[in-house]
Amino acid sequence: MKTILVTGGAGFIGSHVVRYFVNKYPGYQIVNLDNLTYAGNLANLKDVEGKPNYEFIKGDIVDDKFILELFKKKAFDGIIHLAAESHVDRSISNPTAFVFTNIVGTVNLLNAARAIWKDNLEGKRFYHISTDEVYGSLGDEGYFVESTPYDPRSPYSASKASSDHLVRAYFHTFKMPVVLSNCSNNYGSYQFPEKLLPLFINNIKHNKPLPVYGAGDNIRDWLYVVDHASAIDLIFHNGIIGETYNIGGSNEWQNIRLIEKLCEIMDGKLGRPKGTSSKLITYVKDRPGHDMRYAIDSSKLQNELGWRPSVSFEEGLELTIDWYLANEEWLNNVTSGDYQKYYEEMYVKR
Repeated sequence: MKTILVTGGAGFIGSHVVRYFVNKYPGYQIVNLDNLTYAGNLANLKDVEGKPNYEFIKGDIVDDKFILELFKKKAFDGIIHLAAESHVDRSISNPTAFVFTNIVGTVNLLNAARAIWKDNLEGKRFYHISTDEVYGSLGDEGYFVESTPYDPRSPYSASKASSDHLVRAYFHTFKMPVVLSNCSNNYGSYQFPEKLLPLFINNIKHNKPLPVYGAGDNIRDWLYVVDHASAIDLIFHNGIIGETYNIGGSNEWQNIRLIEKLCEIMDGKLGRPKGTSSKLITYVKDRPGHDMRYAIDSSKLQNELGWRPSVSFEEGLELTIDWYLANEEWLNNVTSGDYQKYYEEMYVKR
């Protein structure tokens, strides 16, 4: 029996990782630690919350005393660290929150793991999950590889870059058994609707404007979140200690082209005349430090660990749109803020 801590397990990517591990490894005890800030939603995990190998704990990774006591109590064999402030726009308006959660929180986890594991590192693993944004911005050609120099351009990416460096420092200085990964833009079900796809799906459905930064010519590589979870599984179990693995979908899309594709599909799904949704596109002032292009080379992960994406982007996009259209109650609860009542009903009032 292994006890695995997943931080940020009520968030978008985290909930998919928790679900993946709970279902695939009934012999593991999966502990979901989440502070349930705006993006943490326990309704994301209704389908596994009653399983015997799942436990939820509410807590803040910035609280070092709480984290150390939790590690003493649970004696985790592994950590999958996803908890982070992750929205670039929010980092521009409030950089300090990103420093505390993404940097201080990561150090607190590292210190707790080091304190508990110091006498026996065998079989232990600290897996830190990061982003391709730490690499900065690409031109028209080339890809991010694991050795690409860091060049963060926003408070968000700078805070994640700092946490990456600290994780590697603990590996070199304290022999902490770490692995890291840097992923491209994730998409799929249960994503908080401040991100492009769920925001625009919801706006199209309600005939609201689709705000596009600048000319919409920024390019992103899109990774289906379930494929990300499968990659995390492989890296957690088979990745080489001290190594970094890039995870990308090999799906580069210019923002405006992606939005136009989304509008076209949504018109069909909603039974609207072709071109109806694209009339909602509204160009707004570009955000500061907006990176032009991200693209990840995942060949190391594919060649060394045998990972492959399971769906094409077109398939994944259809699955994603269908999920949001079929889960109107979930989306309404998130956009209204009612999703936060779920914790009160499930864990406080009982």
